[in-house]
Amino acid sequence: MELAGLIGSTAWASALDLLPVVAVLLLFQLAVLRRPLPNPRRIAIGLAYVFVGMTLFLVGLHEALFPIGRTMALQLAERGAEMSDGGPVPDWRDYLGVYAFAAAIGFTAAIAEPALIAVALKAEETSGGAIPALGLRLAVAVGVGFGVALGTFRIVTGLPLPYFIVAGYAIVMLQTWTSPQAIVPLAYDTGGVSTSTVTVPVVAALGLSLAATVPGRSPLVDGFGLIAFACVCPIMSVLAYVWLAHRLRRKPRSGGAKS
Repeated sequence: MELAGLIGSTAWASALDLLPVVAVLLLFQLAVLRRPLPNPRRIAIGLAYVFVGMTLFLVGLHEALFPIGRTMALQLAERGAEMSDGGPVPDWRDYLGVYAFAAAIGFTAAIAEPALIAVALKAEETSGGAIPALGLRLAVAVGVGFGVALGTFRIVTGLPLPYFIVAGYAIVMLQTWTSPQAIVPLAYDTGGVSTSTVTVPVVAALGLSLAATVPGRSPLVDGFGLIAFACVCPIMSVLAYVWLAHRLRRKPRSGGAKS
């Protein structure tokens, strides 16, 4: 009965979320463009798929991924606290398992992110295969994993969040000047699509659970902020990936010219 109630409430919430999108599309199609809907039966079936998929996906997150992420984060953080002997100032070296778990969960969540898959496929299609979808997804996932691990390090150490974010965007600005301009907009977009329906619940659970367990940390003050790392670090990793690929493509040519 509890599961049925969860499915019902989630289905109702999904319907309310989809309703404004459908209303706007119908309004512009019928009132502004004044044209009938193309393939209305196909559109209706697609919306039904989206509705069912969103409902089941959110239920799965609530019942599986969110509790697993929270439980593992609590266990790892408690283990680190035990290694620190419960001292008021935790030693960041006692939480190496937390950093490894954060990197792994950030990487895998980003790889499974539907929004990132969609953007990567469109980038590959638009570039004629010059930007492989798998390579872009891996570059983003590496950035998310590194960012989440860095964010957990910040929670453990208690260092101010603005220092990390300002430094991250400063690096992004420097990379922007040295990267091929055609890839810069795509790299910036990956910072947004990497934090969506899969990544956000898991990362938020990790940050809140860790802050609640580490001595001297507040879930409200220190628990949030991991998503900011998961936004900026993929931009850095994609720009670095493209810069490295560009350099590797140019290296054989310069070698051939010298010989």
